[in-house]
Amino acid sequence: MTTIANHAPIRIGVAGLGRLGARHAMNLAYRVPGAILTAVCSPVEAERAWAREALPGPRLYADYAALLADSEIDAVWLVTPSSLHAEQIVAALRAGKHVFCEKPLSLDVAECERVLAVAREHPSLVATIGFMRRFDPSYRDAYDKVAAGQIGRPFMVRSQTTDKNDPEGFFVRFAPTSGGIFLDCTVHDIDIARWFFGNARATRAYATGTIALHEGLRECGDVDNGVGVVEFEGGRLAVFYASRTMAHGNDTHSEVIGTSGALAIGQNPRANRVEIYDERGVRNECTPTFFDRFEEAFLCEAQAFVASVASVASGGPGDGVASGASLADALEATRIGQALRRALESGQPVAL
Repeated sequence: MTTIANHAPIRIGVAGLGRLGARHAMNLAYRVPGAILTAVCSPVEAERAWAREALPGPRLYADYAALLADSEIDAVWLVTPSSLHAEQIVAALRAGKHVFCEKPLSLDVAECERVLAVAREHPSLVATIGFMRRFDPSYRDAYDKVAAGQIGRPFMVRSQTTDKNDPEGFFVRFAPTSGGIFLDCTVHDIDIARWFFGNARATRAYATGTIALHEGLRECGDVDNGVGVVEFEGGRLAVFYASRTMAHGNDTHSEVIGTSGALAIGQNPRANRVEIYDERGVRNECTPTFFDRFEEAFLCEAQAFVASVASVASGGPGDGVASGASLADALEATRIGQALRRALESGQPVAL
């Protein structure tokens, strides 16, 4: 990670203060050296009221255009609805701001390509997408071992993102704008499969799914449990499982299989190292949400982004982003996620 010593702090404005945006804002305000949370933006008054109480005096905006017009902001941090990402990134770049945006880049491949074209017009600005697993210490260690050849040539990735069931139906309300289970959940698994495979090109996608609990998803053509298989060039395969109905908590884990070994990351979703022995047997508690599981990764990606912007401001490369996901990586994740959705809808393989 690039050092930010002896450099002016990076002034950041956060747009979106929902359940994840608020966590990012707290990290940037209190836990990221070299960053100053200068402003926050939300059209929701309750979220702005929360910011007044919880954050160290940032300027408050209800309108994104007003945030971009703030000349004292160096970078924007987008935690807004997926359908807004592409246009908001373009607007930020054209306003001369560095950009961090939560996944996905867009739900539409053509929109992803447009963002990349605009980013090429602004080569001095850092723009990255929040695929935080690349910053998780366990995933990073596994990646380094694969890159060092410790399991031979990797040819199979099995990866899942499964969330604890929400009987209140959050995912049903979110479904019309989520892009479907594969773009909402599996996009992280897609990204790490490409990462472990050295950015190999995907060639074909298969998918199926079912509604186990949340019938309201049917109206959107979505499912609460989905399975996808993606073929990559060079005889590589990835198998993905996504679920919104787990009883025990957020259960995110991956396995990389190579010609001379395998690596498993997080197969037991432990909340901590405590084991419970009682009349129900021996067990451990699980991570309840994705943020609990990847809290350190979210912090590390924020630190890397700030270091990258500081490096660019000093005339150096954006080293922090080099270990994260580029806009081009995010485009490919969307392309594959869209193919999985089409395969789910049609029941037929989709060529990429």
